[in-house]
Amino acid sequence: MWDDQLGWMRKKNRAPARFTRLYATVCQEEGAFTVTVRLLNHRNRSQVAWGEEIAETVEVASAMIGALAREFSIAEKCIAIELRMASLKEGTLH
Repeated sequence: MWDDQLGWMRKKNRAPARFTRLYATVCQEEGAFTVTVRLLNHRNRSQVAWGEEIAETVEVASAMIGALAREFSIAEKCIAIELRMASLKEGTLH
């Protein structure tokens, strides 16, 4: 699944970054959800990354954010998520 697509957050020939914060926005747009994330290390401001992906549902968007948090061992208290939705019911699996 999406765990395999984390390559956009990695850079070749570099030491792996150590991110401590994850900021995500999930925005409902035309039947899909745009997931925008920013990762940073609050102890080393040069370690920062960001990316954007499309998700079919809110559940998939949540899984994407969860995968990043697990990949970089970011604690739940260090994750901020903003939801921008026209209708929460429309974007969920029933």
